[in-house]
Amino acid sequence: MADPAPPPAPAVPPELRLPTPQATRAFGERLAALLRPGDLLVLAGPLGAGKTALAQGIGAGLAVPGRVVSPTFVIARVHRGGRIPLVHVDAYRLGSLAEVDDLDLDVDLADSVTVVEWGSGLVEQLAEARLRIEIERLPDSDERRARLVAEGGDWADRLAGLDVSDRPGQRPGADPVTH
Repeated sequence: MADPAPPPAPAVPPELRLPTPQATRAFGERLAALLRPGDLLVLAGPLGAGKTALAQGIGAGLAVPGRVVSPTFVIARVHRGGRIPLVHVDAYRLGSLAEVDDLDLDVDLADSVTVVEWGSGLVEQLAEARLRIEIERLPDSDERRARLVAEGGDWADRLAGLDVSDRPGQRPGADPVTH
């Protein structure tokens, strides 16, 4: 008799509620605990949605020194000295795959966590597997909604253990997850 198949990993919450910018940063810190060299995160959402706040939390969770700020005008910043180097990219002003290639992001990709704001449709070719995070800010509110989309690799398994609470001591998935 064959061994039974292992149970499937629990599904990633389809949507997280992040009530404040601080909660968005705190979520980024918790997410950083799952990250490892070679990871690519693509952050999507309109202006003011919280992409940079999430990247700041990831930087804090990776313990990179200094401030993580939007690299809008320099396009890419490398933050070294933490648990894993962080490459933070703002692809807003990039209009083609050729411009992305000119950044040589693939040089640092294997040894770093690469977080790309506005990267949808531009950076997916950099890694076979990636995590796409779609963020939106609710009208007339500081609240954000984030949707985690595992694209290949073992992202779904890693995300299954992610603490999605927005308050210390809260049971993961208790309140901030909406279905």
